[in-house]
Amino acid sequence: MKLRITDEAKKKLEDMKDPSRPIIRLYYDTEGCGCGVNGLPTIRFTDQILKTDNLVVNAEYKVIIDNQQATFFKPDMKLDFIKNSFRLSSPDGILNPIISPKDVKEGEAV
Repeated sequence: MKLRITDEAKKKLEDMKDPSRPIIRLYYDTEGCGCGVNGLPTIRFTDQILKTDNLVVNAEYKVIIDNQQATFFKPDMKLDFIKNSFRLSSPDGILNPIISPKDVKEGEAV
């Protein structure tokens, strides 16, 4: 699995950088969606790498994903920053069109 981060998204991530949470986690957020199968692929800053996490190929950041959540993501993804929000997409289409910077920075991902 790999994640390409556009220049716009890199700039925003750098602006939001938190030395206490330096890792980007690909996260399948199910809160408020009814059950564990309904949710949205998203990203979060974290400081924890769990035994069940796998590395995601990325040149700029350490990016991880839980091996059970990987099924909700695509093998080749792009993270962009458009109109004040992050967008996660793949060649197959958009996975999440609106990821709030506040959620990325402050949201829980475990």
